[in-house]
Amino acid sequence: MTLFEQINEDIKAAMKAREKERLEALRNLKKLMLEARAAKGAGSELSDDESLKLVQKLVKQGRDSAEIYREQNREDLFAVEMAQVEVLETYLPKPLTDAELTAAVRAIVEKTGATSIKEMGKVMGIACKELAGKADGKDIADKVKALLS
Repeated sequence: MTLFEQINEDIKAAMKAREKERLEALRNLKKLMLEARAAKGAGSELSDDESLKLVQKLVKQGRDSAEIYREQNREDLFAVEMAQVEVLETYLPKPLTDAELTAAVRAIVEKTGATSIKEMGKVMGIACKELAGKADGKDIADKVKALLS
């Protein structure tokens, strides 16, 4: 079952259970997925990798919005936004711990043979592909910098 099909099933379940926040978050995700499928040059189906990128995008946007709501002292909107983020996070793979991330980046550095910060781009290209969805790009970049300098 693809991620798109799983989300459709979860939408039905949320409707039956009358879970308003969950339903709204899943409908937003489905809308984004349908738009991506209909985009010019896109195939008729989304791969699970493409779907995960869309989920990550919505999670990041949700967190950013929630932070703005908190700064504006809108705790009601903050709570709604964070509830939606929590729903979407269930579709993401478990994030790597700091030690796991360091070990994974160290293995990639050794595999590429990079020895200086000048080769960071080469390492980042591979690391971002291999660790997509498991770690934030900023965290990966910080680890690569630390290991190469």
